[in-house]
Amino acid sequence: VPNASLRFGQPYWDTDTFSHFARANVSYLAPIGTGLKLTAGLFNSYIGYESFYAKDNFNYTRAYLPDYSPYFMFGVAAEYQVSQAVKGTFYVINRYNFLSYANNLPSYGTQIQWAASPYITLTQNLYYGPDQSNTDLRYWRFFSDSSIQWKKDDLTLALVYDIGTERAIPEAGGQRVFWTGSALYSHWQFTRTWALAIRPELYYDPNGTMTGARQFLKAITTTVEYKLPIVGTITRLRMGYRYDDSTVSQ
Repeated sequence: VPNASLRFGQPYWDTDTFSHFARANVSYLAPIGTGLKLTAGLFNSYIGYESFYAKDNFNYTRAYLPDYSPYFMFGVAAEYQVSQAVKGTFYVINRYNFLSYANNLPSYGTQIQWAASPYITLTQNLYYGPDQSNTDLRYWRFFSDSSIQWKKDDLTLALVYDIGTERAIPEAGGQRVFWTGSALYSHWQFTRTWALAIRPELYYDPNGTMTGARQFLKAITTTVEYKLPIVGTITRLRMGYRYDDSTVSQ
């Protein structure tokens, strides 16, 4: 990657450097206990149920939750399988939006994933770090991303809830702000080639911190998918319907 290095200091790449990269990282499995996996570089965000790429999601369009949380992160991660059912990961990253530059301090994150049963998986993600020009602890951002997934055979259900808060720096008003949202994901592969996905969601941004407007958003998205095998590959054909409603008056 040109003009890039893994450090937390002054801006160290051109703004368009990473427009050509989705992931660029290296991993090492250290022989410690059950194995400590160390990763460094540009990797997928541990936050969120959906991917940046539509092909990896149930619906073609994404929910508000992932659009206002990181899709990618730049930093280091240490992952450890605590038990057969529990896995924990610790992150040191260069802030919530890795392409922005607000200060020269790193941010921190954790993930705990628990396979409660063969069908149920619970995940708790936390983020804590400075995302404003003033790096005093009182202005650090706290963000929580929680999910529970039930998956059996051809049916998947998942409930996700996010909440974030920070105190704005004095130049931005100095008040405590927060944002929150939730989405219910459902996916049914009712034949080998046909699938149906429905996703209702809510997003509340009373201070306009993430969306740029003080609003309460409601949406529901329905997607029908057909998988078309072509010469050893799979082409996904999707038809979707989405309805969004905002309390912001036009």
